[in-house]
Amino acid sequence: MAKAKVYFTNMRTSANINLLQKLEKLMDKAGIGQINFDHKFTAIKLHFGEPGNLAFLRPNYAKVVADKVRALGGKPFLTDCNTLYVGRRKNALEHMDAAYENGFSPLTTGCQVIIADGLKGTDEAYVPVPNGEYVKEAKIGRAIMDADIIISLSHFKGHEMAGFGGALKNIGMGCGSRAGKMEQHSEGKPHVNPHLCVGCGSCARICAHGAPTLTNGRMVIDHDKCVGCGRCIGVCPFDAISPDYNAALDNFNKKMAEYALAVVYGRPSFHIAIITDVSPNCDCHFENDIPFVPNIGIAASFDPVALDRACADLVNQAPIIPGSVLDEHIQENPDEAKKHDHFHNVAPITDWTSCLEHAEKIGLGTQDYELITLKLA
Repeated sequence: MAKAKVYFTNMRTSANINLLQKLEKLMDKAGIGQINFDHKFTAIKLHFGEPGNLAFLRPNYAKVVADKVRALGGKPFLTDCNTLYVGRRKNALEHMDAAYENGFSPLTTGCQVIIADGLKGTDEAYVPVPNGEYVKEAKIGRAIMDADIIISLSHFKGHEMAGFGGALKNIGMGCGSRAGKMEQHSEGKPHVNPHLCVGCGSCARICAHGAPTLTNGRMVIDHDKCVGCGRCIGVCPFDAISPDYNAALDNFNKKMAEYALAVVYGRPSFHIAIITDVSPNCDCHFENDIPFVPNIGIAASFDPVALDRACADLVNQAPIIPGSVLDEHIQENPDEAKKHDHFHNVAPITDWTSCLEHAEKIGLGTQDYELITLKLA
């Protein structure tokens, strides 16, 4: 496979050009105009940020992407799927409230916000995974699969399970319905918290296999009958049902790569990463720690694997911010710092390379890239 081209520009600006103009020029140079957008529904997949977190991407970036798609004849919409964990983005109403609170609205971005897996996170499409070893049929938010074109707009940052969050996590984990997220996170089946359950029976009514039953006024899930579809998690009005987050991290990363392949397979896609506010953890947290490296730049590519690899390399080449969690970890264990990279030193249990290696193996892209640096300021 030939080297993938990854286009990059730093965060420097001048009186002649600002960051939003640099993003637009970068997209043009990276070839976004090669895609036929004419009257095509275009999903711009991004993370709206859990309220309380301030590291998520500013909505101004999303507007630049939406305006570019519209200028090329497309019909853009911003999208994400509901979260598996209990927070402010677990159903479409709260999710849209959170998006608007963080500045993502039609008034600020120029396009609509659609929560791809519906009101309760159960509106999903079952999508075959070519070459899938861990997932044969991914559960993807239906609106994402109804789109003609996928653009991922990722905040490149650390992540406590994946090592980092980039394009593959944005479109793999991020496009999974609640049941799809459960499949990636868990190798088990959901269980009921008896302290939260009121025995309303919503889970029993949605289950096609008779797994939830009422016992002593509380629901209990029979794992012999349960197929692990996760629909009960979405319909429980009291957040009493949850999965076991017990997938081995390598398996978690490989499933995420297979979900990403399911999302982009057979249709045009384009990927953008903004390497700024590189916080240690996911934007799903309702807080964010200080960045562990300085702001680096903006990158774009047709190949999400190459993009993630290039961004990871750029972060690993960057100096460490004093007082950050990375700085603290290295001071505590300087020998470990010589062996591993920034992401591993931030979250030592992680190994981000397993996701990229598996993505390359199943044909999603290549880690072999050419970094084309554009001096746009």
